[in-house]
Amino acid sequence: MTKRAFDFLVSLVAIILLLPVMAIVAIVVRRSSPGPALFVQARVGRHEQPFQCYKFRTMATGAPLAGSHDVSASWITPTGRRLRSTKLDELPQLFNVLRGDMSLVGPRPCLPNQEHVIRARRAKDVFSIRPGITGPAQLAAIDMSTPEALAEADRRYIDTKNFFSDLGILFATVAGKGSGDAARY
Repeated sequence: MTKRAFDFLVSLVAIILLLPVMAIVAIVVRRSSPGPALFVQARVGRHEQPFQCYKFRTMATGAPLAGSHDVSASWITPTGRRLRSTKLDELPQLFNVLRGDMSLVGPRPCLPNQEHVIRARRAKDVFSIRPGITGPAQLAAIDMSTPEALAEADRRYIDTKNFFSDLGILFATVAGKGSGDAARY
């Protein structure tokens, strides 16, 4: 089975099984602060093609367009903190995987304005694969505030990736390991 076929099948099954959870999270987000439940934002994908990335909204409406490590804690809602700590804010990205914008495992997608990250990733040919919901850099707490270290970790993943290492990364993520981008709470 190819990585794309695995991603498609797993994301489809996960969406079906987790739809009630996603509905509850959407209701909680809507009731906890003004604004929509879903947050849709342009991200840089495979071959540097932009795509619309879906997440549950964890910040107040009107928050600046910046990486999590560059955003003040005051923009993150109390519900958003809980969603980020449990990674439930990432569940809508399963639709991105189903569409083919993302993979389950790969380098985390960056924002189009994160020029240092894009430059470092371009130098390591990281954009040759689809970005992922989770990845080894995320598990190792390497975030986009250190672009060169991130690009190096992403490149190591590309050079060594296989089905079993992806499964290990998925299981570690579901078990609660890793932190993603470090928001200042």
